[in-house]
Formats: sequence, C-alpha cells, structure tokens
Amino acid sequence: MVTRREFLDTLAVGAAGMAMGSTAKSYSQILGANDRLNFAVIGLNGRAYAHLSSLKANKNAARISHVCDVDSNILAKFAAETGREMGEAPATDKDFRAILQLKEIDAITIATPDHWHAPMAIAGLRAGKHVYVEKPCSHNPAEGALLVEAQKKYGKQVQMGTQQRSSPHTIEVVDKIGRGLIGRAYYAKAWYSNTRKSIGVGKETPVPAALDWDLWQGPAPRQPYKDNVQPYNWHWFKIWGTGETLNNGTHEVDVCRWALGVDYPERVSSAGGRYHFKDDWQFYDTLLTSFEYPDKLLEWEGKCCQGMRFYGRDRGSCIMGTTGSVIVDRGGYEVYDLKGNKTSEVKAEKAADSSDTTGRDSMTDRHFANFIAAIRKGEKLNAPIAVGNVAVTMLQLSNVSWEVRRTLALNTSDGKVLDDAEAMKYWVRTYEAGWAPHL
Repeated sequence: MVTRREFLDTLAVGAAGMAMGSTAKSYSQILGANDRLNFAVIGLNGRAYAHLSSLKANKNAARISHVCDVDSNILAKFAAETGREMGEAPATDKDFRAILQLKEIDAITIATPDHWHAPMAIAGLRAGKHVYVEKPCSHNPAEGALLVEAQKKYGKQVQMGTQQRSSPHTIEVVDKIGRGLIGRAYYAKAWYSNTRKSIGVGKETPVPAALDWDLWQGPAPRQPYKDNVQPYNWHWFKIWGTGETLNNGTHEVDVCRWALGVDYPERVSSAGGRYHFKDDWQFYDTLLTSFEYPDKLLEWEGKCCQGMRFYGRDRGSCIMGTTGSVIVDRGGYEVYDLKGNKTSEVKAEKAADSSDTTGRDSMTDRHFANFIAAIRKGEKLNAPIAVGNVAVTMLQLSNVSWEVRRTLALNTSDGKVLDDAEAMKYWVRTYEAGWAPHL
C-alpha cells in the first residue's frame, strides 16, 4: 500500500517535471511541491494580525495565498504586511464568496465582526474548506448549534479561537486539577477588567468610499452607516456584536468550565448595566453572572470601563477546591492552600494586557499549529467547535438573562431555556432577506 507521504513525494516529482521553466513562486504553489496548506484570512482588522503572525510561525506547513476584507484600505494594508512577513504577496478580494469558490484554498480563518462568524464558517464548510473561527463562534445560540451540525455534516476541521486551550501551562494545570491538585474542585471565578472609553453618540454620515457597507452588514438587517461603529465599536451594538461577555469572557469562562469538568448548567442568572458612560453602547459595561450546577458554581465578572484588578490581574480564572485553589491566566498559574497561602507557581510568558486587541502570542501560534496538524495528520483539535460552542452558548444565555432580568432554567443537554418563551426569542436572530445561514 502506498503511504500518503510516498504518494505526495511521487506527485512532487511529477509536478517538478511539469514546472520546468516556471518561477520559484509558481512552483511553490503546486500541490506536493512542499505540502503546505493554502490559507485565506478573512476580516483583516485587529485580530487578523495574530492570524498572520501565527501562520508565519507555522510557515513550513502553511502559506497565506489570499486575504479578504470589505474595506479596501484595510485590505491593502494587510496584504502589504502579509507580503513583508510571509515573503510572498497574497491575492486579494473584498468578497469572501469569491474566495470560497477557489479550489486551491484549503482553509479559511475568520476574524470578522461577530455577526459574520457562524454564517461565514458554515459557508466555508459547504465549500469544502477547513475553518479557524475566532470566538465567539456565533452571534446567537441557534447559529452555534447549526455550525456544530455543519461540521459534522461536512467533516472538515473547525477550530475556535480560544487559544488558551493550546497553552501548555493551562493544559498542565487543568490536568493536575482533574487529578486532585486542589481536592474536589467546585467553584470557579472568571474575570476581565479594562478601561474602555466612551463611544459617544454616532451621527449618520455617508459611507466611506473604501467600505462596502452592504457586504459588511451581510446577514444582519440593514442599518444606516454611523461614524462610531466601524472598525471596532460594532462590539457594543446588539445587531452585530455580543458584548464584552462574549468578546473576552469566552476565554476565561471556557478555562473555568474546562477545569471544573462541566458543560451546560442548570441555571444562569445575570445582573448589570451601562453605568460608567451614557452613550450609544447598547450592552452593559459591568456584568455579574452565575452558572449553577448540581454541585458546582461558576461565576463571571466583566468590567469594561473600570480597571480594578482581581488577584493583581486584568483577567484570569480562579479555581477553588476542598484543599486549595489555583489562579491561572495567560502568563502561568499559582497554587494556594486552603488558607490562601501560595505553595507553588509556574511562570510561562508575560500575559497580554487586557487592552491588547490583537494578541500576537505563542498560545495562538500553538493553536494554529494544532489546527494545521489536525488537517494534515488528523491530530485531535484542542478547541473543536463542539467544545468551543458550549462556553459561547452559556455566555449568550448570560446575555439573555440580562435582557429578560431573571434567572433562566436550562436543558443541560443543549442549553435551551426551559418554560420561558420570551427568553427563547433570543435563541435566534432576524436575518436580512436571503442571508440566513443554511447547511
């Protein structure tokens, strides 16, 4: 039987003969010439630069063949940076649908606004692409469930961008907790603190010439363009964003539920508001959420505009058990006894400041390496979409609890709200005609 490696080697020899006289660049794009995957990066402001950095770190196995953004200025800037860092200029396009039609693309990475994450990922799967999608993987619970279903149907790899799942020290300490490091773990607290500024009151203005506003909105119902939305403040508008809870809470809450070994809770309750500023910001700037399990409790505290730290950290997770506690963040972990005395610590790397919206780091490099290895070698994903979607759905239900101002009882098998028709209205969204995601 011919192995895959032998097959690719044979194919490479044949390709080399066909490529006589071709340029080195064209030769490098022939399947089998170097066995690299072709990536298309979509949504190029902010976090996409971490995708670029991590694909550069995995350059022996991947290349960026295409980049895509609806803003021509952002597109041109990112394409130029990609050329400098990767050593070859990518092809560019403003419309991801054209990108998905290209057979030579193996995988897409999605760093768009939240309302695009699931619809674009599902479209990518339908087109036969592997998908790396930033958190949150969806704008609403129904989309997340549909994305999980799509992955099962099409069988491609889908990794969610909760990169701490690929952090060696986090993997290590979660394993230790599971083996009794702090006795029986039963309580976890996740937090995030930042000093975000006011977004003011937006004014309707003409759409910038560089921006395709219709395509930017995509599946979301159409809105007039305002001057305080793009390129970042969409996070704080319900029609496009999901609030700080999904923007940053996804990371820490995912670590907490991983360490506690839990999935969907029995109940979720949230309280908070927009207290610090009065402006167009539609979500809370301060939120407290409790996720209740039969014998465990997980809490999330998010503060967008008040930078007071917990345990000397902007963000992190504290796991408490019957014999001690663990504090873990992106820079390492510390172990404490039952009285709060530190007994040991592991330092990894300097944790990113909570104001860092790009997040180039070794965790993301490893997360991409894991994604690439899953595609090429069948390695198990560290954050497969079926796992990542649990924390996302939990936090979306946190938002729902905040909207309806009451505790929600949940079906612990799928997270759906029990006996509350008003709350279940938030399970799905209204789509612009013709843009609803489908399998």
